[in-house]
Amino acid sequence: MKGKKKISIIGAGTIGTALGNILSENSSGEILLVSVEEKVVNSINEQHINAKYFPGHHLHADLKATTDVRLLAGSSVIFLAIPSVAMLDYLKSIRANIPPDSILVNLAKGFGCGENTIVDCLKKGFSNPVCTLKGPSFAKEIINRIPTGFTLGHPGAVTADEVSVLFKGSTIYLDFSDDIQGVELLSILKNIYAIVLGIVDAQFNSPNLRFLILTRAFREMMNIMLYFGGREETIYKYCGYGDFTLTALNDLSRNRTLGLLIGKGFFTEHVSHELVLEGKTAASIFYEKIARETGVEQRFPIMSELYKIFTRKYDISSFVSTVLEMEEP
Repeated sequence: MKGKKKISIIGAGTIGTALGNILSENSSGEILLVSVEEKVVNSINEQHINAKYFPGHHLHADLKATTDVRLLAGSSVIFLAIPSVAMLDYLKSIRANIPPDSILVNLAKGFGCGENTIVDCLKKGFSNPVCTLKGPSFAKEIINRIPTGFTLGHPGAVTADEVSVLFKGSTIYLDFSDDIQGVELLSILKNIYAIVLGIVDAQFNSPNLRFLILTRAFREMMNIMLYFGGREETIYKYCGYGDFTLTALNDLSRNRTLGLLIGKGFFTEHVSHELVLEGKTAASIFYEKIARETGVEQRFPIMSELYKIFTRKYDISSFVSTVLEMEEP
């Protein structure tokens, strides 16, 4: 594409704002945040601060925000930075305002229409080229210009080039994969196994045990990805090993936090709901999809044991010993 590009980001929460700020610093084109939150939009446009999500951070003067979805017109790339549970319904409601040749880049981690990934749902509902961008990334670090890695899952080299050029010279570093299925699956699976590591660390202050379980969890996560059609090499990208270990071992992770709460005996349905946890929902979806076709407890023992925690009365003190006694396939 020639000339200055218009880049839009749907969602002005933490990741949308952080990414928009980096792109504004790195681009001579127009960077636009599209949000349903009028107070957030006014704060960005009038004070150059996102008072709700980054109250102490001054944003680039060229970063603009709007509630008017008609301003998506002319966007060459549209980043999708809204929660997975709301993504599809919202995009369908503004379908007429999404240019048919815009590249859609999914940032959400989770399932979309039923048991399908967000990218699968986007492909079914829109004719646009679709990418996914996943990696070990806390928004607070991104906005503070800490070097951060993402995997760009893409349908082809031309599309990948059009997205990757936006980050050239910035603090965002990309690796690439045309295994979009694998990239999407890993971004969901890592939340499930982060819960497991949280449970372990809540009960035992043991590096030996932590990394024993981490290794088993990593292998099981890879095997589930392969079972659903991803490729082995994808797990060694930023979206795989990097994103999993960040989420599983860092206390800023919400799903690890759920694991810590479970391990300490503080888990309730209220806590789960308030934390908006992708991993709890994903564990049920994966387990039930696998259980329909194969011996899930034998093939994926950690997933199976975690599923029991969410679906029945469970003695959490026995979780680690039960997992250790299970034979790996």
